[in-house]
Amino acid sequence: MNFPEYAGHGGGVPEAQTRGQFIKAAYSYLAVAVLLFAVLSFGLYASGASFAMLKMLGASKWAWLGVMGAFMVVGWLATNAADNSESNSVQMLALGGYVVAEALIFAPMLAMASIIAPGAIQAAAIATLALVAGLTFTAFTSKTDFSFLGGFLKIGGLVAIGVIIAGVLFGFKLGVWFSGAMILFAGACVLYDTSQIIHHYPADRPAGAALHLFASVALLFWYVLRLIMSLTGNDD
Repeated sequence: MNFPEYAGHGGGVPEAQTRGQFIKAAYSYLAVAVLLFAVLSFGLYASGASFAMLKMLGASKWAWLGVMGAFMVVGWLATNAADNSESNSVQMLALGGYVVAEALIFAPMLAMASIIAPGAIQAAAIATLALVAGLTFTAFTSKTDFSFLGGFLKIGGLVAIGVIIAGVLFGFKLGVWFSGAMILFAGACVLYDTSQIIHHYPADRPAGAALHLFASVALLFWYVLRLIMSLTGNDD
């Protein structure tokens, strides 16, 4: 694959080669992160920990808020470390910690899916991979720099968090339409992060770039899975 030249440099061959190496490294880290997430998720499911977590969270609506709050803090710490540290080891540690956090927050959802919608996890995984592949192809083959999406995504993310918190506090269900909207939002995040990797993300931080893209892919998988569960009519 021919990679575009790194925006902000003079367009010489060395910069283009460096950018290409960075992109390959970032996607290598992403592949390892996805594999680690799959292994951890399977381990939590096979050990019964996923079902224990589902039972614990089902006991109180406040438990989900606590998990979401903790996850946001972990996400902020991980991305901050990956974006600002010059140490590759720290960046890799941040990526690994974030993957572990994602596996833990997904654990009860995967347990629920296995109960109410057998086969939903596999279907969601395939659909997510197909969507990510399509968005990646679009970003790499299009001449468009999708950085302009950044401002819209920040606002959309805040609105989504507000709706989720309101849903937990006031007990209304976030159904098919919300999941659909969040799939569009997560897809835009994947497109934005891919464009950042191609054009703008610092070339000395491939693990950090992989962390951002992994977070967007995980968000997409979460809401694709929720949508499939909702369509069964059993996602209570």
